[in-house]
Amino acid sequence: MDEEKLIKQAQRGDVQAYNTLVLHYQQVVYNVAYRIMGEPQAAEDATQEAFISAYQSLNKFREGNFKAWLLRITTNGCYDELRRRKRRPQSSLEGITDNNEESFAFLRDPAIGPESRQQQLELIQAIESCLQGLPDDQRVTAVLCDIEGYDYNEIADMTEVSLGTVKSRISRARSKLRDCLQGFKELLPDNYRLQSE
Repeated sequence: MDEEKLIKQAQRGDVQAYNTLVLHYQQVVYNVAYRIMGEPQAAEDATQEAFISAYQSLNKFREGNFKAWLLRITTNGCYDELRRRKRRPQSSLEGITDNNEESFAFLRDPAIGPESRQQQLELIQAIESCLQGLPDDQRVTAVLCDIEGYDYNEIADMTEVSLGTVKSRISRARSKLRDCLQGFKELLPDNYRLQSE
């Protein structure tokens, strides 16, 4: 895919070129929106809104990282929606597994017995619960770093904050996640459990 060419064509009004970009990035945008919003329907809405907003602002995009620009629009849209809701989003395990089947392919492994499968599902639910309990800014940076795999500089660009702020948010998010997950100690693999003194 010649991204630069597609962007220029889309900026000149070629809807098919923009649709190609949408198809290429829709899963990434949805994954980020889902982790921030915590609900499949809200993530779908946020994804759609992000692509509409990006299309409307496409002529403002010059050069640089298109993916980072698109994810910045996505995260800003999610923040706006969360502020409108004035509440913390909640997710259900059923929604998580139904809408993120690729992420949970290990659950279909026939070598895993029913008991192990249930423990893994409970661990996923615990992680999601702890993740949703983080403040919005920390959840976004944790999702972008530890789930989506972006580096600190990319996250700073996407969230429009300084590199130091990104590092601080990730550090605080990881600390809170670790503390929260200690409440689910029996679900954690042995090497992730804090030893009591």
